[in-house]
Amino acid sequence: MTSTLTSARPRTRGSAPQLRTAGRPRSPRARRRSVLLTLLTGLVLLYSLIPLVWLLISATKTQEGLSRSFGLWFDGDFALWDNIRQTFTYDDGVFTRWLLNTLLYVGLGAGGATLLAVLGGYALAKFDFPGRRAVFAVVIGAVAVPGTALAVPTFLMFSNMGLTNTPWAVIIPSLISPFGLYLMWVFAGEAIPTELLEAARIDGAGELRTFFQVALPLLAPGIVTVSLFTMVATWNNYFLPLIMIKDPDWYPLTLGLNSWNAQAATAGGQPVFHLVITGSLVTVVPLIAAFLLLQRYWQSGLAAGSVKE
Repeated sequence: MTSTLTSARPRTRGSAPQLRTAGRPRSPRARRRSVLLTLLTGLVLLYSLIPLVWLLISATKTQEGLSRSFGLWFDGDFALWDNIRQTFTYDDGVFTRWLLNTLLYVGLGAGGATLLAVLGGYALAKFDFPGRRAVFAVVIGAVAVPGTALAVPTFLMFSNMGLTNTPWAVIIPSLISPFGLYLMWVFAGEAIPTELLEAARIDGAGELRTFFQVALPLLAPGIVTVSLFTMVATWNNYFLPLIMIKDPDWYPLTLGLNSWNAQAATAGGQPVFHLVITGSLVTVVPLIAAFLLLQRYWQSGLAAGSVKE
């Protein structure tokens, strides 16, 4: 009875409005939208996970087991560890050489691209100089140009310089990441308060000290995000090494596994599809581990600028 009288008591003038603790029931239309969204999300999840599940299951099969068993179920013989051993020892251990080449391309190419994107994005976001709008237009235009459209001109240029069939033909083009530059530009503009930089300069800090001690710690989520994007792009790069590299000793993993896959179509070639699948699984594992370990950094980096204060 007391609660009824309290709820029925008229509200006096000037009193704060009382918020209802119980939410209103959702309409049937909202429920239908939620169910539809859940179904669509589930389909996207299945579309993303089924290839990984197939890859993991197929890596446990022998060459004969791939043809005599269902693709999404295991064969009688569990040969995962033997397949991994054969992958690293087949053809005098050339897979290890391809893995080291890929790490070289990622370390120098993706690392250099991240460094240039951080420096360029910070400068474009926090310094005002003539031609800044023109640089912005060039960066946006470069983001819209697909990499395949630049492959032939890049090959001709490097051929004239005598750099084809060398690691530099893959590393130098990988240093340019227009999307990474744009992402760092936006992130630096949101993450670094201008007042903080001005305070550091008033205290007598130079530009280098201001960048390394004040700005760089604030850019950590953006740096991780850009490095992940550039790392994945360089790790999965196939077309650029295909036209630049002819020596198998300088192949990355993408070209090396493709050459193993093509053995079955050559005269007298030995099919090693189980090694191609196992090598693909080994190739995917570092990328998955990097995303899982750095998840909280790149998620916050992608969310920068999404909320307007």
